[in-house]
Amino acid sequence: MNILSFTEAAPSQLLVFFPGKDYTESAETNDYHTKRGYFMKYLLLNYILEPTAWPMEPPAPGSVFHLSLSFILISLALLLAWKLRHLGEPQAIRLLTGLGILLFCCELYKQLFIYYIENNGHYNWWYFPFQLCSLPMYLCLFLPFLTARKRALLFTFMYQYNLLGALLVFAEPSGLMHPYWTLTLHGFFWHGILVFIGFFILFSGRTSSGNDVFLKTTALFLSCCAIAAGINVLSRQVALPPWQDADMFYISPFYPNTQIVFHQIAERFGISAGNIAYLAAIIAGAFLMKEISGAVSKHRKKSVKMTRHELL
Repeated sequence: MNILSFTEAAPSQLLVFFPGKDYTESAETNDYHTKRGYFMKYLLLNYILEPTAWPMEPPAPGSVFHLSLSFILISLALLLAWKLRHLGEPQAIRLLTGLGILLFCCELYKQLFIYYIENNGHYNWWYFPFQLCSLPMYLCLFLPFLTARKRALLFTFMYQYNLLGALLVFAEPSGLMHPYWTLTLHGFFWHGILVFIGFFILFSGRTSSGNDVFLKTTALFLSCCAIAAGINVLSRQVALPPWQDADMFYISPFYPNTQIVFHQIAERFGISAGNIAYLAAIIAGAFLMKEISGAVSKHRKKSVKMTRHELL
């Protein structure tokens, strides 16, 4: 099958490739570009998505699958981050930009898989790519175009907020478990990459532990929360039932927070209370990450000072 024979097919012949769709003789279905779109969809479904739609029983949190894969990925992330900690700035930017491209390709596959395989051509806003752990995909792609000062801010943000988020997901991985192998592995490897990015930034000394920088990263976090809240409200207006509307950053104003502990807070004291407590906990966790990076920085400086003293 090639695009020439596909575009020469009559609309009724397209039923062979997309059964169940109503193709009638019209200018639209006879249009070359329309048929080319059908051909690309045919290739996507038959050669990429359907061949990789391997079903599985979703693993349970705390299962051997969860614990063993989490241990392997976090260990590899730590090892690679430590091995690559001496990379120069140009090499580090190329590495992180490359990871941003990899994350983008993985997310594109996930979105297409969910749209075509799981939801049969309907968009589920629940999977819109703007969660806290989605941000490194965008931030890493921005790095080559930013000044050194802005890059330093994003480095610190990805360490303080995204590494924290990735580690928490490994601890409570319910959102990673899917009835398909590729989606489940996508979630685990995605967060493994985030763990690598965070520890690479920490080990290479590219994170700041200053309070002024923490205020800036927190302002960036809250700005992203505002965007997430806007997506949640907007999706409520456009999502078609039975497909869910968005719950970006898990702060939907329409449902109790889905995260453990904060769900109970929301049910008892209201949705807003659960969301505020959740965001406050994330900021507190990021502050703890800042303190850890400060301790690591002091230890690094002390070690360098002792080494210089010994050489003298």
